[in-house]
Amino acid sequence: MKVSPASPFQLIYSLYNHEYLGILFESFVVQLDQSGKLTFLHQNISAKNAKEFASGLDEKDYELIKEMDSMQQEAVVNHFHKKRIKVNEFFLKTYDKEKGNKVLQQEIERYLERRRSRIMQMMPGKMIFEMGNDGEPAWKELHMDYEPATVLFHFRKNEDNTHYFPTIKHKGEKLDFQYKGAYIISNDPAWMVLDNQVISFAKNVDGNKLKPFLNKKFIVIPKSLEETYYKKFVAQIVESYDVYAKGFDIETIMTEPKPHLTIQELIGVQKDIFSQANGENGHDQGKLLLDLSFYYQQYKFPAERLSPISVNLDQREDQYVFYRVKRDNEKERSYLDLVRSTGLEIKGAKLTMPKSKAIEWISNHRRKLEAAGFVIDQKSEEKKYFLGKSEISIEVRENIDWFDIDAIVKFGEFKIPFRDLRKYILKKQNEIPLPNGEIAVIPETWFTEYSELFAFSEESDKALTLKKHHLALVNELNTQNLASVSFSRKLEQLQDFEKIEDYQMPEAFKGTLRPYQKAGYNWLRFLQEFKFGGCLADDMGLGKTVQTLALLQSLSEEHKGETNLLIMPTSLIYNWEMEARKFTPKLKVLVYTGTDRNKDVSQFQKYDLVLTSYGITRLDIDLLSEFYFNYVILDESQAIKNPESNIARAVKKLKSRNRLILTGTPVENSTMDLWSQMSFVNPGLLGGQSFFRNEYQLPIEKKKDEDKTLKLYNLVKPFIMRRDKSQVAKDLPEKVENVKYCSMTEAQADAYETAKSYYRNQILDQIEVAGLGKSQAMLLQGLTRLRQIANHPRLSDADYGGDSGKLEDITYMLINSLGKGHKILVFSQFVKHLALIQEFLKKEKLQYAYLDGATKDRKKQVELFQENDDYNIFLISLKAGGLGLNLTKADYVFILDPWWNPAAENQAVDRAHRIGQNNKVFTYKFITKNTVEEKILKLQQSKLKLAKNLISTEESFMKSLTKEDISQLLD
Repeated sequence: MKVSPASPFQLIYSLYNHEYLGILFESFVVQLDQSGKLTFLHQNISAKNAKEFASGLDEKDYELIKEMDSMQQEAVVNHFHKKRIKVNEFFLKTYDKEKGNKVLQQEIERYLERRRSRIMQMMPGKMIFEMGNDGEPAWKELHMDYEPATVLFHFRKNEDNTHYFPTIKHKGEKLDFQYKGAYIISNDPAWMVLDNQVISFAKNVDGNKLKPFLNKKFIVIPKSLEETYYKKFVAQIVESYDVYAKGFDIETIMTEPKPHLTIQELIGVQKDIFSQANGENGHDQGKLLLDLSFYYQQYKFPAERLSPISVNLDQREDQYVFYRVKRDNEKERSYLDLVRSTGLEIKGAKLTMPKSKAIEWISNHRRKLEAAGFVIDQKSEEKKYFLGKSEISIEVRENIDWFDIDAIVKFGEFKIPFRDLRKYILKKQNEIPLPNGEIAVIPETWFTEYSELFAFSEESDKALTLKKHHLALVNELNTQNLASVSFSRKLEQLQDFEKIEDYQMPEAFKGTLRPYQKAGYNWLRFLQEFKFGGCLADDMGLGKTVQTLALLQSLSEEHKGETNLLIMPTSLIYNWEMEARKFTPKLKVLVYTGTDRNKDVSQFQKYDLVLTSYGITRLDIDLLSEFYFNYVILDESQAIKNPESNIARAVKKLKSRNRLILTGTPVENSTMDLWSQMSFVNPGLLGGQSFFRNEYQLPIEKKKDEDKTLKLYNLVKPFIMRRDKSQVAKDLPEKVENVKYCSMTEAQADAYETAKSYYRNQILDQIEVAGLGKSQAMLLQGLTRLRQIANHPRLSDADYGGDSGKLEDITYMLINSLGKGHKILVFSQFVKHLALIQEFLKKEKLQYAYLDGATKDRKKQVELFQENDDYNIFLISLKAGGLGLNLTKADYVFILDPWWNPAAENQAVDRAHRIGQNNKVFTYKFITKNTVEEKILKLQQSKLKLAKNLISTEESFMKSLTKEDISQLLD
């Protein structure tokens, strides 16, 4: 039968001895009779059904029931064996005398002991019973005595051995507990059952120290074990409990604690990924051990173990004296709190710290600690560290072409030459010997705050200097109050581009610079005035070429007779030549290319500007390096991003007064790209290659170090001008149109010449015989064939195995633009041409939308481009996409081949440039030079009025051509 919660009942707790687990507890409810006495009707109660009996339970009961549930054998098995196993099988395996798991047995005992201790602490005021052998939970009631007993441990030493036993006093009377059936319920602290009484103990006596004497009068310690036993066991008893000793002495010491902080170098510390022994700048600075302890007279105790009593054993032959030191734990804690108040996170007695941080901490807080009574000493006699104050003061002054550096470095009373300090820091050594034999540790903050100054400064006979292009570093020292700095207000303008003065435009420059381009020109002139190199890194389409030409024209007018060298990819030479004719027609320009070029460099003196390619530069570097140029300018300077490449090594051999680089992508893959290019324009600005790799590249790329990123940015910022479209939008027209001239490859040029010769003869002969009107079909066929070859010979000859200059330029500009987050429309009137672009995009694993006359779901392709950030390229055939599309997400439009009618091209551009477009639209028209494409471009200009009014088809364009026009096209 079950106990009814509606009738009177009593909650009781019953303990019993488990065969394997020892003392366990179980909770029961017992029905009461009419007189309120316990009946034999009872049932087990657990956390699952406790709420049914809520009227008879308090909060402590719920906790007790939960703890007792966790002690039951099923709960123990489930806790220590995650897989299903029978209870009996688990205990038989675990507690087998020969093959049992001793480690698991110990873990189970610790698990149960924690719960016994918690249960006994909550048991006062509860009914507790011993369970009968028949399972009767209320077999024998136990009574808890609330007055704790005391234990006195006796040691009697004689010539042969030492006797050891405890005596127990309870309520002033000696307790006779031996051989009386007493047992220990829990050990920590001890609770003992004797004569139906549950007894606790003062001073938290360990039950394990009483168990041996429940059925034994005393323990004998043989003479042979005496020394070990006294050190390990007796000292522990003397420290924790009351002891009566005979045959040895126990002396009590009471005095004030004296805090000692000992400094010791750690030798041979094994480094791991968590080690902080390395400074922020990568030098191996080693560690110091700080050891805090308290002295009571001559007795030392570590701060990690605050105990009211500590014992020291003094042994002279076979005589023992135990010095029982009463410690002032409150005073000790006050010393610990003082140390922690300085910011030192010391948890125990010892703490390891990087040397510089440890010395800096001691130097900053030494007076405060010593005033409080601390003794600071060093363990090693051979190596003594300087623990005083370290100071550094630096003055930087502008000279004609450099900065002078004066510095005073002091460790206490000793002055150290700045040059000496610099050598130690550059070698990553943080210890420097002082004249008195002590070792000074260079503060870690000096490595951090002055690392660039130490690295970039140069030694001369009389002083340390810094190149002028390290202006940003000097300014940073000034703003952070790390140095006293003085430099001219004019030089200060380089820190803020907007403050740069306005320079006069050259008279012979044809054209008008937009406001941001004029700011770029002013900046270039400013750099030239101070002989600084620079990187013009404006986004594609913003006019790096025209800004540079304005600079070159001004140089020609102010410094006549000086020659400038401009190096670029071969495909850009014609573009530069055309732009120079347009904007700077008075510049004398030499194109230094071709297999039959004149290699006499003395001819350069006759020209203002020499245009050449990276390939020619690499081949002719020995000749080119003989000439002293005014400017060497690199266009698309990412060509030298690999400092180990032949071209990078070649251009650095060139001699010039000034250097400039132009690129839309100063960093393509790695920060080392930046080092290679900036080291060309301003040698030494970023230190040597190895220095840059360790100080910037690895911290930035591997560790994502934001501080290093900011430092690098500040160093190069004055010498890189970069604007994207969004920054200069107000200065731009709604549409920015560009012509990109492409050079044919050798194989492509051969194919073109063969086709041109064939069709020229055929067409001109037919016009002669049949007249212009009846030759339209042959003319259209021939011109179409030549236009296809100008794009790529594969458009007309599937077996062609060569390459195409235009395809190389298109794919390069696609990748370049995608890297800056642009969305691009790519138009061609040849579907086969779009197919070649498709091949490239698939190879590069780039997503794209596609539309030609055969596309069925036009809407889907438009949505992919407009709404999906993964689709940033839209390939469109000119006829299929000329009308009816709204592609306002695009900001770049590539027209791969010129259309007979410019109006058709404008319609294509208007797919992007329409209402709803928030970006400026840049168009690039790719023209293969020395082909029919270039001549069509000229005809478009001459027939612009006609085209606007009449020309809408190829046929109408053909009809507008004269015999002279056709002859020019096929020339």
